[in-house]
Amino acid sequence: MKFTLSWLKDHLDTTASVDDIAYALTDLGLEVEEITNPAARLTAFTLAKVTEAVQHPDADRLRVCKVMTDEGEKQIVCGAPNARAGITVVLAKPGDYVPGIDVTLGVGKIRGIESHGMMCSERELELSDEHNGIIELPSGEVGQKFTDWLATNNPGAVDPMFHIKITPNRPDALGVRGVARDLAARGLGTLKPLPAVKVAGTFPSPIGMTLAPEVAERACPHFLGRVIRGVKNGPSPAWLQQRLKAIGLRPISVLVDITNLFTFDLNRPLHVFDAAKVKGNLVVRSAQEGESLLALDGKTYALQPGMTIIADDHGVESLGGVMGGEASGCSDDTTDVFLEAAYFDPIRTATTGRALKINSDARYRFERGIDPAFTAEGIERATQLILDLCGGEASELVIAGKAPDTTRAYRLDTARLISLVGMDIPPATQRATLEALGFTLNGDMATPPSWRPDVLGEADLVEEVARIASLTKLEGKPLTRATAGVLRPILTPIQMREKAARRTIAALGYNECVTYSFIDEGAAKLFGGGTDAVRVDNPISSEMTHLRPDLLPGLLRAAARNQARGFADLALAEIGPVFAGGEPGEQALHATGLLVGSSAPRDPYGSRRPVDVFDAKADVEAVLAALGAPARVQVGRKVAGWWHPGRSGAIGLGPNVMATFGEVHPKVLAEMGVKGPAVAFTVLVAAVPFPKVKTPTRPALTISDLQAVDRDFAFVVDKGVEALTAVQAAQGADKVLIESVRVFDQFTGDKAEAQMGPGKKSIALTVRLQPTTATLTDADIEAVSKKIVEKVTKATGGTLRG
Repeated sequence: MKFTLSWLKDHLDTTASVDDIAYALTDLGLEVEEITNPAARLTAFTLAKVTEAVQHPDADRLRVCKVMTDEGEKQIVCGAPNARAGITVVLAKPGDYVPGIDVTLGVGKIRGIESHGMMCSERELELSDEHNGIIELPSGEVGQKFTDWLATNNPGAVDPMFHIKITPNRPDALGVRGVARDLAARGLGTLKPLPAVKVAGTFPSPIGMTLAPEVAERACPHFLGRVIRGVKNGPSPAWLQQRLKAIGLRPISVLVDITNLFTFDLNRPLHVFDAAKVKGNLVVRSAQEGESLLALDGKTYALQPGMTIIADDHGVESLGGVMGGEASGCSDDTTDVFLEAAYFDPIRTATTGRALKINSDARYRFERGIDPAFTAEGIERATQLILDLCGGEASELVIAGKAPDTTRAYRLDTARLISLVGMDIPPATQRATLEALGFTLNGDMATPPSWRPDVLGEADLVEEVARIASLTKLEGKPLTRATAGVLRPILTPIQMREKAARRTIAALGYNECVTYSFIDEGAAKLFGGGTDAVRVDNPISSEMTHLRPDLLPGLLRAAARNQARGFADLALAEIGPVFAGGEPGEQALHATGLLVGSSAPRDPYGSRRPVDVFDAKADVEAVLAALGAPARVQVGRKVAGWWHPGRSGAIGLGPNVMATFGEVHPKVLAEMGVKGPAVAFTVLVAAVPFPKVKTPTRPALTISDLQAVDRDFAFVVDKGVEALTAVQAAQGADKVLIESVRVFDQFTGDKAEAQMGPGKKSIALTVRLQPTTATLTDADIEAVSKKIVEKVTKATGGTLRG
């Protein structure tokens, strides 16, 4: 919902500042998303006067002007046809930013003559689309701020615009008057009364109106209309165009603009038909099988049975509560119109809009529930404005049905405010608040106004009082309990992660070790440490001279000791601090696991095998998942020197490395006295991104009930191409549909080269597609498959294997 400050002041007599209004709106539950102040981009511009304008010696369309500014007389070259002596203009000086052309001015030469600034058009200042000439002001002093001149002569041009978020239960706030009513109840001004309007029709309406039985009870219980003949359509007056432009609407014609004005001003959607294009009478009925509508957005919609439509003898003319039809739309040649105001059922309107995927301002309001009692008053006010702006003569009203009765009353218990909300507000103030919001009080019974369909009980009355009083006035008070309540969590997020990592590693079968934080200089240098910054001044032994740069040295020493005692197959892990320097903040928490030997004990089934890099990868992925790492990450080859260069990887998100895994370098194993094979992983616990939204519960499990589709692809690539390159390229083909990509076969060696050429191999991928909204068609699968082939061939330089 958008509106300007001056628009708000049409309904609210207030002197409150923009900041005060914005704070009050958010506090009232009408959250301010944005405030746009057009004056902010115009503060640099000043008024100047052209004293002389002569023809440019080298250009027919340019004039060399002498312009009197607040800094003296300046020379400016101008190409506007209306540049002449004696006019007051808007000046942009060198160094000023001109928003309409996105340029910061400088002193320039135009056809050999220096120009010290620019005289601006309306489009260059983003005031309108007019750019046939520079702005000519009827008055103003040289050097006067242009924003000051606008504030006096055209305040709408520098009117602050509010953009507020409306919750679905507050349809009354979808009109400027509803917003003003809330602010008046808060005390930021006085709500101006709406003067009564009643237009006496001078002739019977030539177009009749009826409600079909299937819609009269609920879908459209109330419909009013009248013919206005002799109108003159065309561009809207400047004030109306400016009001619509300020909130992002494009002025169309005065008749259409009036309906848009009422939609946003009073939350009363209307529609005007060109009466000459209506054949016979109008009827509101349900759509029939096979009917369609060419709507005002230029699209043709196939209607479904049960949708509420407005039709004439020719066929469908409008989709009730959603959008009008192009066939009966108004144009500049329109002279007679049929003005319509109706109440359409919110549920039926929402169902229709969703089925046809039509989003309109009318649908947005009808599906939330407009004021049914305002239908008659709305058409009267709109009629009067049409007569004022377009002229013409109005017919008598055609009325079908009646407004739904929304009368209901609830008991107002002023004592419940303390028990439900915890605020102590005098009963008289509570009653005054409800009356200011439009409630009718009769004793202890409160009747909500017709524009508040969200008030459905006694608790809602309490909520309204508390909302207007401001929930910021709530004071925290300690609970008096016989026993202690739930204690505040005392573990930090990193401590919680450490706990999760420890439990996960233990569940994977690792034995936790606790090694010293001090190691010898030789071992420290193997792992990137051993500098003087981490040297211990008074070590307790020669084997504890430096702070450890990594957890692997301690685990490898432990593995060597165990191997010396006959334990060949080991799974060791440790969680603890490592040190990059000796200063505070130069330490980090790591979780490291080490696998040595074989993956299983000897058995008759041949399941025993040496541990490899994929064992470490599987375990590190499990730990990262327990810490809340994203499912989709990148695996790179840039690792430290103590890892095997061809059998290791780094897991991260862009430049942020979260973990490293792989085989330990054979030279490191030899230095540490460990007999391989040995694989390991290291998780940088703090490097895993924390969730943006903190919650004590797990996120909801997202499962699709639609059939997944697996597709296999085989690519012929150079022998040196890594399978990971192909996997990552395939994953990037469609990040929504592609759930997983994995390698299921590699064809290498002499036989592969004999079939595919020297230096070639085959990589086979299986890609799983998981739809979330609809079952995949053959066309969908083929489209994704084509993207996968394109991505992989581009990334690897290979070809799809035939």
